[in-house]
Amino acid sequence: MRIAQTAPLTESVPPRLYGGTERVVSFLTEQLVAMGHTVTLFASGDSRTSAELIPSWPRALRSDPNVRDVLAPHVPMLEKVYQHADEFDVIHSHLDYWPFSLFRRQSTPFITTLHGRLDLPELRPLHSFFSDVPLVSVSDAQRLPLPEASFVATVQHGLPENLLTPRPVAPGYLAFLGRISPEKRPDRAIRIAHRAGIPLKIAAKVDRTDDTYFQAMVRPLIDGHNVSKRWLAARQ
Repeated sequence: MRIAQTAPLTESVPPRLYGGTERVVSFLTEQLVAMGHTVTLFASGDSRTSAELIPSWPRALRSDPNVRDVLAPHVPMLEKVYQHADEFDVIHSHLDYWPFSLFRRQSTPFITTLHGRLDLPELRPLHSFFSDVPLVSVSDAQRLPLPEASFVATVQHGLPENLLTPRPVAPGYLAFLGRISPEKRPDRAIRIAHRAGIPLKIAAKVDRTDDTYFQAMVRPLIDGHNVSKRWLAARQ
């Protein structure tokens, strides 16, 4: 099959540090190529892939200090995918609802995997309006806030078979790896660690939009001993 993969430009594919969606896109793209499919990846120019790469911005937006409007570079990318749509058998979008209006105006089948939270009130009318757009959820629970959306399958994130292997070590601490945000609930992880009496190490980033939550709910719980931290990326 001729498959187009459209990735967020926020991070490279795969990401240099944090970037959950971009890492999943990389795993999926590489496996599709290994299976013999012809894959075209629309992503940032510093991405590394065995697929054909069509760069839509020279580098990941998070690492480009000149970019202030992160939505602007995505618009030409979506238009570029639209213009090349007849070259593909299917378009797989990882850009949330952004391409709905444009992609439904062309004839190539497209599917959208939703990677984020869906319990925001403004999303219900949006997905009701685009109820004909086929969606993939990453878990059955993710679907619950949007009963009117057109989910066609649940596909849980996969990992390369030999990426992680068991090691004979004595567990000595808990770990939180991800993004500091209300939906990830690092504050709950800290409280669980406290109640269990096990040290917790946090490796994460804090986006500007989540700084209020971080300052109010997470920073006061970090004591540097039972709970320690290491930022994977500069706070944005």
